[in-house]
Amino acid sequence: MPGAARPAHARRRVIAVSAPRYTHGHHESVLRGHRWRTAENSAAYLLPWLRPDQRLLDVGCGPGTITVDLAGRVGHVDAVEPTTAALELARDHARSCRQHNLTFTTADVHALPFADDTFDVVHAHQVLQHVADPVTALTEMRRVCAPGGLVAVRDSDYATFTWYPADPELDDWLRLYSAAARANHGEPDAGRHLLAWAHAAGFVDVTASTDSWCFATVDDREYWGGMWADRILHSALADQLLADGTADHTKLQAISTAWRRWADHPDGWLAVLHAEVLCRA
Repeated sequence: MPGAARPAHARRRVIAVSAPRYTHGHHESVLRGHRWRTAENSAAYLLPWLRPDQRLLDVGCGPGTITVDLAGRVGHVDAVEPTTAALELARDHARSCRQHNLTFTTADVHALPFADDTFDVVHAHQVLQHVADPVTALTEMRRVCAPGGLVAVRDSDYATFTWYPADPELDDWLRLYSAAARANHGEPDAGRHLLAWAHAAGFVDVTASTDSWCFATVDDREYWGGMWADRILHSALADQLLADGTADHTKLQAISTAWRRWADHPDGWLAVLHAEVLCRA
């Protein structure tokens, strides 16, 4: 992936864009899902490029499980989240792991508080699907990444989620989630857009790939099905669906029951497709 020259205008600070409401929220059921994520199961495409002398920016670090894993592979990690409460979760996890080469900053990805060319690697996992302007976000990631460095972004694509056995309540789950995400000015099918967004942000040298999560064992189904059975009842998504009148308690309970039914099925299977881009700055 040879480097590409950047025009001067690409390195100017961009104007901040108002952040949309985060569809998932930070209920325990959501955090349970996010804490399952590791660098190995969520950023394997990036790991071969990491070195101990690098400085890495983790955009949207969540509870910090991926972040701390990455910190074990590079010299220093700066982690950002838009709210202090979310950032504290990652800070607490780093402390519990005794990983000290991290700095935590509250920041908006549309206007990152770092100088041009600060980082060797900029990483974002499941972030662009939630932001108001993904191209502006990528432009900012490019600005703070040093020439020749890497911007690594991975997002799922909800419309490609597939499962067995079929269940109309799970179809309703997907429909309701996607509508809620778009009402919050997000893009639940972000994965298919990553390459186009990267090009629109000025990247020339981009390697696109895919990866997937597969949930088919008893433990896997209990994790995924149990998590979503709780999230559809108790998370910010549930609050939004009820407040908007797009679903009632009866519908949400039916979806929750369907997730547990899927988890208990001996042939239950579900796949989540992720798109990935490695962009040379």
